[in-house]
Amino acid sequence: MARTIPDITLNDGNTIPQLGFGVFQIEPKDTVAAVRKALEVGYRHVDTAQMYGNEAEVGQAIREAGLDRDEVFVTSKLNNAFHRPDDARAAFESTLSALRTDHLDLFLIHWPLPTRYDGDFVSTWQVLEEFRRDGRARSIGVSNFQVPHLERLAAETDVVPAVNQVEAHPYFGNEQVRAYGAAHDIRTEAWSPIAQGRVLTDPVIVDIAEQVGRTPAQVVLRWHVQRGDIVFPKSTTPQRIEENFRIFDFTLDDATMERITGLDRGPAGRQGSDPDTFDYIPA
Repeated sequence: MARTIPDITLNDGNTIPQLGFGVFQIEPKDTVAAVRKALEVGYRHVDTAQMYGNEAEVGQAIREAGLDRDEVFVTSKLNNAFHRPDDARAAFESTLSALRTDHLDLFLIHWPLPTRYDGDFVSTWQVLEEFRRDGRARSIGVSNFQVPHLERLAAETDVVPAVNQVEAHPYFGNEQVRAYGAAHDIRTEAWSPIAQGRVLTDPVIVDIAEQVGRTPAQVVLRWHVQRGDIVFPKSTTPQRIEENFRIFDFTLDDATMERITGLDRGPAGRQGSDPDTFDYIPA
């Protein structure tokens, strides 16, 4: 299948494929097969994290697929337990070792954890700036950062995050964070893009899917990309991996986009944790 995924240019001049393959909650034993299938279909962007526990398997899948390292855009994220600068440096080395690579295309602070570490995510960010300077992380960014967190980075540090990966889907558009990102050239990446499947049976989504002859998931993913966001659905089912890839050969008109955007429930639509209070540290 020919690659049809457009690239998005980040604020540091690097590019990222707009559609990626997510491996959150994919067991390590299933990760190699799932990622290999995604690469076979045409994905060239994989999003993992230290806390997912499957970085090594992502690296293995890329090698087994016979692809050069630079053919695949790889993202990982810092474990919540390692925000202290020296811990972050050691954790990053562990990620490179697990993936068996000398660089990451994108490395993120996974959560701001404002109630941990004396509220200090700034020194953590400054360590990521080190990785960017020495080339081991070609781009750096954040995940689950709210507007006040981003404003603090802007006031106290030198490098603007390339991306902010946040929960976003039709039930929770996360519009304030997205608007801040758009105003400051921070690209939004959407995790939980189909609200863990909850939006797929919504009557509006089902009706649109029937009208355009697509699956509900394809409709929702298309809505994300037309909003300009980067998105990475997750599946271990080969058919769904292929279906999720086929979203660049149709468009949704403005009225249809507005119908989907209108499903937003505000904070009540959030499926995941609130970044202002989330403080999980893995044992």
